[in-house]
Amino acid sequence: MADSNSPTRLVIIGGGPGGYPAAFHAADLGMDVTLVDLEKNPGGVCLYRGCIPSKALLHAARVMREAEEAAHFGISFGKPKIDLDKLRAWKASVVESLTGGLGQMRSIRKVKHEYGRARFLSPTRIAVDAGEGDPKEIDFDYAIIATGSRPVQLPMFDYSSDRVLDSTSGLDLPDIPKRMLVVGGGYIGLELGTVYAALGSKVTVVEMLPHLLPGADRNLVTFVQKRLESTFENILLNTKVVESKTLKNSVKVTFEDKDGKKSDDTFDRVLVAVGRRPNSEDLGLENTAVNVIERGFIEVDEQRRTAEPTIFCIGDVAGEPQLAHKATHEGVVAVEAIAGKKTVFAPHAIPAVVFTDPEIAWCGLTEEEAKQKEIEVKVSKFPWAASGRAKTLERPDGLTKIVADPESGRVLGVGITGVGAGDMIAEGVLAIEMGATVEDLKLTIHPHPTLSETVMEAAEVYFGSSPHFYQKSRG
Repeated sequence: MADSNSPTRLVIIGGGPGGYPAAFHAADLGMDVTLVDLEKNPGGVCLYRGCIPSKALLHAARVMREAEEAAHFGISFGKPKIDLDKLRAWKASVVESLTGGLGQMRSIRKVKHEYGRARFLSPTRIAVDAGEGDPKEIDFDYAIIATGSRPVQLPMFDYSSDRVLDSTSGLDLPDIPKRMLVVGGGYIGLELGTVYAALGSKVTVVEMLPHLLPGADRNLVTFVQKRLESTFENILLNTKVVESKTLKNSVKVTFEDKDGKKSDDTFDRVLVAVGRRPNSEDLGLENTAVNVIERGFIEVDEQRRTAEPTIFCIGDVAGEPQLAHKATHEGVVAVEAIAGKKTVFAPHAIPAVVFTDPEIAWCGLTEEEAKQKEIEVKVSKFPWAASGRAKTLERPDGLTKIVADPESGRVLGVGITGVGAGDMIAEGVLAIEMGATVEDLKLTIHPHPTLSETVMEAAEVYFGSSPHFYQKSRG
């Protein structure tokens, strides 16, 4: 351990949305921080190859869709001309601007940077291998593992072929395939499928479960699925891929439905998006007391400390939900625990957003979870077809939903689907964290005309007093 008068030596392995905020916060608290990463600037998968580039492309897709739909109210544009090179360059410029800014923040805070892969030699020492010469050994007082995750690969696909993409290579926009198969009906597959469909690809989505977006509220998914049915060429549910063969310019895929019936189809490219696996291998954890549990996650306590007292773990590798904003908050908790502050990671609600069109966002308890856990709840819903603002946007395909305790009226969950749902869900998170009641939401004056009003109106529906939506009492 360092001298008691010396700053705490902290090593953070991984510069993603968990690692770099932890590094910056630790530096602000006066720690001697070393950030080990495989990029020249912080950002991680989320910024370089995930959240940010995908949302940039989704914005481009939405612009094209809105231009097309403007014909409904009398404004027509010509067919868009897509400059794929320029689109790639714009996406890259967004990423470069943000990562460059984080690089400046790292320098200002005097966070040291070590390029390479880290392995633990002991509970207080790592070796960083940059691929040139002998690995550099670094002693530390504490370490935070923030190594993130990577796409799951399916054994029936040949990933050495450029015809088979994952969520990383799919963002590179190698071309606009005439026909594309997206394997996986989760948020990554649907978001990227939306981008390629907007660019002109005929997209088929295959999902082995009976619903798109497994785990999301069915009321909310209905709106997205209806829109995607007109966006995609085909959506195959209760269907799995059992075989594939990579040809010279295509991939032949064999499907099997729930009845065991098989069928073949051929696609120009296949995008596999069936989840992510934690990066917990090859870290030298055998030289520590850190426990790796089921599915490769690292076991942590409420302060994000592992079984090794000097080593903490945050983000995707520390367990679900695998979300950037969850990792960021975990990083702050871990650093403050290292600093000796009283802290714990115990959120009442972690928001989730699917950036499809329309978006889906939810937090807290869902209606399905309440049924599974046999928790009595009262649910109220406000359809956006009754929202003036949604009408002016020509986007009434939305719903705002509140799940509450029937006795106290305390808000337990909020779900929203519609344009901009992801920007609205924070009000629901705050309501849950503050222990607000549905009446609190009802009495909070929301600006008119806005989509945020639908939260207030859903609360009014709860009490049977919405001026814009009448629902006959079921009592």
